[in-house]
Amino acid sequence: MWTDGPLCYGGDYNPEQWPAQVWSEDVELMRQAGVNLVTVGVFAWSRLEPAPGRYTFDWLDRVLDLLHTSGIRVALATPTASPPPWFSLAHPGALPVTADGIRLHHGSRDTYCAAAPAYRAAALRIAAALADRYAHHPALAGWHVHNEYGTTCHCEHAAQAFRRWLADRHGDLRTLNDAWTTSFWSQHYSDWAQISTPRTTQYLPNPGQLLDFRRFWSDTLLAAYTEQRDLLRAANPALPVTTNYVLGDWVPVDHARWSTEVDLVAVDHYPSAVDGGAEEQTALAADLARGWARHAAAQRPHTPSSAASTWLLMESAPNQIHTAGRMHTKEPGRMLRHSLAHVARGSHGALFFQWRAPVGGAERFHSALVPHAGPGSRVFRETVALGAALRRLTEVRGDVEASVAFVVDAASAWALRHPGLPSTLPDHHDELAAAHRLLWRAGHACDTVTPGDPLDGYRLLILPALYLIDDATARWLGDHVHAGGHLLATYLSGVADEHARVRLGGYPGALRDLLGVHAEEFHPLAVDDHVRLDDGGTGRIWAETLRLSGAETILSYVGGVLDAMPAVTRHRVGDGTAWYLSTRPDDTTYRRLLDAAARAAGVTPVCPGAPEGVEAVRRRHADTSWLFLLNHTDGEQRVPARGWELLRATPVEDAVALPPGGVAVLREHQG
Repeated sequence: MWTDGPLCYGGDYNPEQWPAQVWSEDVELMRQAGVNLVTVGVFAWSRLEPAPGRYTFDWLDRVLDLLHTSGIRVALATPTASPPPWFSLAHPGALPVTADGIRLHHGSRDTYCAAAPAYRAAALRIAAALADRYAHHPALAGWHVHNEYGTTCHCEHAAQAFRRWLADRHGDLRTLNDAWTTSFWSQHYSDWAQISTPRTTQYLPNPGQLLDFRRFWSDTLLAAYTEQRDLLRAANPALPVTTNYVLGDWVPVDHARWSTEVDLVAVDHYPSAVDGGAEEQTALAADLARGWARHAAAQRPHTPSSAASTWLLMESAPNQIHTAGRMHTKEPGRMLRHSLAHVARGSHGALFFQWRAPVGGAERFHSALVPHAGPGSRVFRETVALGAALRRLTEVRGDVEASVAFVVDAASAWALRHPGLPSTLPDHHDELAAAHRLLWRAGHACDTVTPGDPLDGYRLLILPALYLIDDATARWLGDHVHAGGHLLATYLSGVADEHARVRLGGYPGALRDLLGVHAEEFHPLAVDDHVRLDDGGTGRIWAETLRLSGAETILSYVGGVLDAMPAVTRHRVGDGTAWYLSTRPDDTTYRRLLDAAARAAGVTPVCPGAPEGVEAVRRRHADTSWLFLLNHTDGEQRVPARGWELLRATPVEDAVALPPGGVAVLREHQG
């Protein structure tokens, strides 16, 4: 398993883009940097199979042998994310079709429909050819299937597969019509053939159809993955198999569900914020990945406790932050801090896209460990320094200590993107990120869970616009609070059932009794609008006409039609407490509320003495703990701590001094 032994370090290696004389230099530089794992072949289909059924493996043989003799392990990829030109010409019906009915053409990556039989067959053939030749090659550490599953399609192949999926999910048309509320706008279906994909239509599409289409693509892409996984496992059961998750609101993949099917959760993360938001995004992405890994481990009773929440950062950008319209060059030391922030939260290393920057192609200016300037550059010096740091952290293992958890649900995120909602501003991930970053700034470690996951040890549970709540999830939440847990729910939680049908009787639907409130009306706010709160703060995005039915008012609205009405409430239930936010408070107000909820739940920061701007994460295994400290400020910071600092191999008696942008990792003294 990749997670056995030293932390993984390396990334995507594309030797097919370079002449053979460069390969020896690459391997020598990898050894200099401490690289021990590379992904090979992700986009090499046209080089591996230049014509149907004709394979050219000689170059790959040489590369794998070279890497093996140099002690570098390989995650061998199946190249199915980028079919070669001959495939597109031979199977034009397998090219993707947009919701507008436009068929896309070859010329980029991901030009395929994963529901097309020709594509699935060709993908299996190239995977089988690789398995036959390399399944027992000594360089292989495991298999990397495909790359960033997420491509959708509206072609006839997809429509037929969608109908079959719907029949399996709903059983009959009566059940489907009820789930989709097709009596509205005369959409009642009397034959499966009448149903197609949700193509671009005259006005608003059916929300149930859109939601099921997302679910369908998650399952269809998963089937494409598991087909290859099963073939590769059969060739050599000892080799682990995974694929790399890509994050983003465009991705129709339920990563929590997928995580039960991979041998290791592997995530690509590219923060988009240039300022401190990049560090906040890094922490959230890592917490999501760890949550998916823990969810998967919960379904596997024999998973060792030391590996239950272990995952792998499969891709990131070494020296750039890719923002909208430009690339921001990371400041010196930022690559190290981002990488160790992932390791602090459970990643078994740090991998990057890519090893060497190419001279041409669409991503010729993408970040790389060996940039265009070559190994004499600042970037490569930091590459070498990161490799040395990771080697010093080999002993680190175990889970992150966290008593706060966010409930994350892919279907809720998808449902909130329907254009027929009262506002386009509410977003499940944005609500998650808003609360997460404030708790991050306050020094709290957070986990993420999926509805139904075990909640042992979590004192505070947060629902970030958990729009869809079925009856089982409502009971799960109620049990948590009645047993003494604390809950904080934001607006638009529990409003609809699992089919996106609104629950009647007042909002927030499934949570009315638990929260002790009911809302009669929504008051969506414009982008630049706000409501005033009686503590002097403000609320954005959303407001509600809220009535109390057992809860107490914590904050009220001031002015306008909501004057003196509840905005934030608290409800004592059994041995626990449930908070409700009917608006998005400004950061100062929101942090104060989160601090109050955390204190009431008995939650304390990871390192109470750490100053603002110093990130603290603690991992623990058995009777040993490791404290990660990352200084995201431009000044020196002093943090109370005791232990052995691993990066510098020095003792720390009472405090560690962190230089600007500096990091420290302590094996803590016990007692």
